[in-house]
Amino acid sequence: MHPDFEDRIIAFRDFVNGKRNIYDDSGHGTHVAGCMCGSGRLSEGKYKGIAPQSRLIVGKVLDYKGDGIIENMAGGIRWVLENRQKYDIRILNISIGMGEGAEKDRMKKVLDLVDEAWEMGLTVVCAAGNNGPKPMTISPIGARKQVITVGCNEGGYFGNREHLCESYSGRGPSPYEIKKPDIVAPGTDIVSCNAFIEKRGWRYRNAYVEKSGTSMATPIVSGAVALLLQKYPFYTNDQIKRKLLYTARDLGEPWCKQGWGMIQVNSLLT
Repeated sequence: MHPDFEDRIIAFRDFVNGKRNIYDDSGHGTHVAGCMCGSGRLSEGKYKGIAPQSRLIVGKVLDYKGDGIIENMAGGIRWVLENRQKYDIRILNISIGMGEGAEKDRMKKVLDLVDEAWEMGLTVVCAAGNNGPKPMTISPIGARKQVITVGCNEGGYFGNREHLCESYSGRGPSPYEIKKPDIVAPGTDIVSCNAFIEKRGWRYRNAYVEKSGTSMATPIVSGAVALLLQKYPFYTNDQIKRKLLYTARDLGEPWCKQGWGMIQVNSLLT
């Protein structure tokens, strides 16, 4: 439990080891959650997430190496659908890239659940994956038509620096929807909550850590969606997606890399 989450984790389910207590043995989920809604308490607000008042419902589907299996992923999404009314779940953030190597029948179960989540009214925000830059490297979940698929782009912030997230962010087109990804957000050297924080007396060490990838870009968009729902709680997921895309900033990149462009939170909330 990172102090930046305070008491806002209102439900936790472990699909890997079946443990009851909240934990994170890979660090991935903690970092993603911090990007989305960490309070920034231990940094005096410097490393605050996008929507720091949001509540979290956490399904752990990755093991200590950050790897996962399709059955756990399917179980996690099914659990969210079963509890969406109980916890008033509005956003499903999937910061996981999946390869095409899985059996089609097993993969179809997950893809059908993702489609069902959108049809039930959830705003599903998915990572484009980190298998670019070749064409058609969007993660299968992010390749679905209805979901909001997030790729990485730094918008020139790092100049000509090498090894940026945008250089390996998954590229469109998609087998299911020609125009993918939908939008991009920063994903390189993102500082967020560290699961392996240490407490020494009254002080904390290693409270934050840098990570890169479309997994980090995705919760930036999910956090922005949470802010939009705070302002316009009756928006549907289709309305949210349209406003998100129509307010994005064109970066002049190919569509297969940037989609509609860079997320613009200020424009989104007007």
